[in-house]
Amino acid sequence: MERRGDVSLRARHTLLWPLLMLPGTIWLILLFVVPLYVVLAIVFGGIDPVFRTAVPVWNPAHWNTAQFTDVFSHIVGEDGFFGPALLRTAVYVLLASTLCLLIAYPVAYYTARLAGPHRKVLLALLIAPFWISYMMRMLAWVNLLQTDGLVNRTLSLGGLANADIDWLNGRSVVVVLGLVYGYVPYMILPLYAGLDRLQPNVLEAARDLGAGRFETFRRVTLPLSRPAIVASVLLTCLPMLGDYFTADLLSGSPETSMVGNLINNSVLTPGQTGQAGAFVLLVAVVALVPMLLYVRSARAEGLAS
Repeated sequence: MERRGDVSLRARHTLLWPLLMLPGTIWLILLFVVPLYVVLAIVFGGIDPVFRTAVPVWNPAHWNTAQFTDVFSHIVGEDGFFGPALLRTAVYVLLASTLCLLIAYPVAYYTARLAGPHRKVLLALLIAPFWISYMMRMLAWVNLLQTDGLVNRTLSLGGLANADIDWLNGRSVVVVLGLVYGYVPYMILPLYAGLDRLQPNVLEAARDLGAGRFETFRRVTLPLSRPAIVASVLLTCLPMLGDYFTADLLSGSPETSMVGNLINNSVLTPGQTGQAGAFVLLVAVVALVPMLLYVRSARAEGLAS
């Protein structure tokens, strides 16, 4: 009887984990695998010669790579007019993610380790930007940076100096700062969660062994918070790769267009839906690199613990 009971218990445990995984698996299939296959069917499909609309091809055996190779042929070389936007996107995302990290880490560290009784108030202030839509926050920047906006009026010292700067006319620094402003809250919260989980006894042990505040931070806090840093950078740089709204509102110039602008323009242009899908696949492939780095870092952290 005991053996039969053990067998039934093991069978129940064997079925439990697949059942727990089922909702997440269905969610991934419906909201990731199926849309990705639709994109592939459009990219490797055809174009209606009359209405200039995409004609998806669902059978992979009949896929045509003409649209995909056409996009790649215009990335580098003499006809590489897509290349500057792709390179510009990489530079913007790298600069914006770095600035976000430099701003977010001290704020998250102070909130998690030093805020004391004021932690709840600070957390509420950090969550407050999520109550306002991204579009409204960018429109606030537009009002501030207009030629007669608050920024120029401040620089003119109330009319004593001439500060008639057109900030919204194709300035890369404005686009990068807009990305930082828009996405820095997404970096602060994961960093706060990672720093708040640090065990106080580990930090106290470092101090007992003679390490000062700086040495404790450099040798203990910073290495232990590395997974949180990687996760927070992922949460910011991945949406930045597909961002097009920031460049449209704060610049509107082809000189500051990003890959998200290329996708948006292709979708709105008749007959170029497959080209937009090719850009989406390119962004997805690039996004896989930091995701794999995060998985590797998390796995190494799990083995170390």
